[in-house]
Order: sequence, then structure tokens, then C-alpha cells
Amino acid sequence: MKICVTAKGSDLDASVDPHFGRCKNFLVVDSETMDFQSVGNDQGSASGGAGVQAAQQVIGNGINVLITGSVGPNAFSLLESENIEMKIVSGGSVKEAIEAYNSGSLESIDAPNSPGKSKR
Repeated sequence: MKICVTAKGSDLDASVDPHFGRCKNFLVVDSETMDFQSVGNDQGSASGGAGVQAAQQVIGNGINVLITGSVGPNAFSLLESENIEMKIVSGGSVKEAIEAYNSGSLESIDAPNSPGKSKR
């Protein structure tokens, strides 16, 4: 299964970034082998629409699950329409987030949990 974790760095020891649309990187991880690819978030400094553009970028990577801290309404709708499961994590490393997902201890994001259109 391909899992995308929003990250502040480019490896499994990187801290999880709680902001979906404006995170530094997406780490796309195979949950079984822990093989990963770091994908830079091209939308991190966008003046608007970062969440939707980030969602399109994630969808283009064929992920099944997104692990992040918050997702705005427009990005949420787009990800949900592609049947991407969304899970919330409040901190720790990317590796810890994947382990928490594999153990079933992460809560689902069932509705937008960020107002969107915020700037960091």
C-alpha cells in the first residue's frame, strides 16, 4: 500500500508536517517494505489554492492513504472523491506515523479539519 506522509524533511526520520497544503515534502512510503520516495511540495509557497494543488500532486502519485495533521475543505473534497483514506497525526517522525498507521492507532479525518486558505 502506498502511504503519503506530509514531512518537514526528506527521509523516514523527518518530522511530520501538520500542514497538508503547505508542507515541505510528501514522503510516499510502501507500508510493507518501508521503501520511500521524497516528493517536494511545489505548492508550499503558493499564494492561494495550495491545498487543492497539493491534493492533485498527491493523487498523481497513486497513493491510498494520506497521513497529515490538517486538511482544508477543498483538498478534502478532492482527496475524498479519489477514495484516498485520510488519517491524522499530531507529531513524531514519518516512520512513527507509518508504524502507528500499521498498528491501527491513527484516527480518520472524516471531515475537513482546517479552514483552508491560510498562509504559514
